[in-house]
Amino acid sequence: MPARAARTTWRERARALRREVMTLWFAMRDPRTPRIARWLAAFVVAYALSPIDLIPDFIPVLGYLDDLVLVPLGIALVLRLVPAQVVEECRARADRLATRPRNWIAAAVIVAVWLGLAAFAGWHAWALWSA
Repeated sequence: MPARAARTTWRERARALRREVMTLWFAMRDPRTPRIARWLAAFVVAYALSPIDLIPDFIPVLGYLDDLVLVPLGIALVLRLVPAQVVEECRARADRLATRPRNWIAAAVIVAVWLGLAAFAGWHAWALWSA
């Protein structure tokens, strides 16, 4: 039974994290949200909703580190910057939402970063090999 309780806890945490990301999604569009909070929320939401991670999940430990540490820390920071009334209203909207949007622009940026790093590494390898 303890394993089942642990799975339930992780599922609850995942749902809560998804709800908080959607809360930020709505908060960054609210005109009462301060500008710096909007920018940070946009970054956190884009990263959290992107179907591609900056650090791929198949890399041991580091692959999940961004999902388990960076996203919750970003959410916590943004929620501290947004007025409490806005957060409450946005949480209510997030609770009513059935599906989460995907941010394909953020995915394209992350793919471009990886391709750029691969090209940079390839260029350096070619320069070392041909020298």
